[in-house]
Amino acid sequence: MTELIDTLNSLARRLPVWPVYLILALPIPWFFYQGLNGGLGRDPVKGLEHLYGLWALRLLIAGLIITPLRRELGLNLLRFRRAIGVMTFIYVLAHLMVWAVLDVQTLSRVWADILKRPYITIGMAGFLCLVPLAATSNNWSLRKLGARWRKLHRLTYAAALLASLHFIWLAKGFQLEPLVYAAVILALLVYRLPHKRIRRRFLPG
Repeated sequence: MTELIDTLNSLARRLPVWPVYLILALPIPWFFYQGLNGGLGRDPVKGLEHLYGLWALRLLIAGLIITPLRRELGLNLLRFRRAIGVMTFIYVLAHLMVWAVLDVQTLSRVWADILKRPYITIGMAGFLCLVPLAATSNNWSLRKLGARWRKLHRLTYAAALLASLHFIWLAKGFQLEPLVYAAVILALLVYRLPHKRIRRRFLPG
């Protein structure tokens, strides 16, 4: 196991970051192409909206899991976390644009839905949490903000909780998938609790 981790860390150090952006971006036009050509079912707009949102949630989880992988297994993927975070924002933005432009279509209805539909209000709050994170995901902001940069980027935790709640609320009836995502996010956030006794209480063993 140690040899495998060492090999993966060596590969991670040699791999440039830019392919991560490219690989994570590829599904965006592919899903859109599928929607245009009938590959997303009878309601391609809803299908596209769901796929972009689901990928955003998965990337949020991928970003959160980097720290436990490093602490518990010694697998260091920290250099890719910024790319994952930026692409998370891109998928959330794509999800939002499909909903606003292709689904709702008018600015007045967009605003009305944000105010009247709680699951949309929650989703928009999660998006707003990500905006300052995307804006400061650069070396200049890191140098300028110093220790405040890390505090600001804790908004990721709020965004993840809001995203999971948005997914649960959006689902009609009892569905296992959004609950699984919510449980994974909750476990990853509990892992970050500062006091070891509190962590042991929630995560025994």
